[in-house]
Amino acid sequence: MIKPIVKDEQQLNKKAQPASKADLPIARDLMDTLAAHQAECVGMAANMIGVNKSIIIASLGPMNVVMFNPQITAKSLPYQTEEGCLSLDGKRPTTRFKKIAVKFFNLAWQEQTLNLSDFAAEIVQHEIDHCNGIII
Repeated sequence: MIKPIVKDEQQLNKKAQPASKADLPIARDLMDTLAAHQAECVGMAANMIGVNKSIIIASLGPMNVVMFNPQITAKSLPYQTEEGCLSLDGKRPTTRFKKIAVKFFNLAWQEQTLNLSDFAAEIVQHEIDHCNGIII
């Protein structure tokens, strides 16, 4: 189901609770909401749709990947950039890493690790910041 986008910074700056298998249905809401905003959005965290759980979705090339309890396990090559966010107005400066490794549980609740670079890595870093209550 398409959910409204949260814009309240007090709600967005709360650290997300760990997700469990019981939270798998939240993935459908993230998929539907991201699809509805695909023209202006490439990733989303559950707190952006009002769910305080550590779940993100990221548009990684031709597919959207849902990640439960994502954690960055390695990062290298920092750089400065500006990012926008569906929950916030305008663009804001931030530091990102060109290469990351992220560990998470997938939709089958299997642990998985992805090595990402460039824009895909930037998207995932932004959404994990949301899970940590960090607003750019």
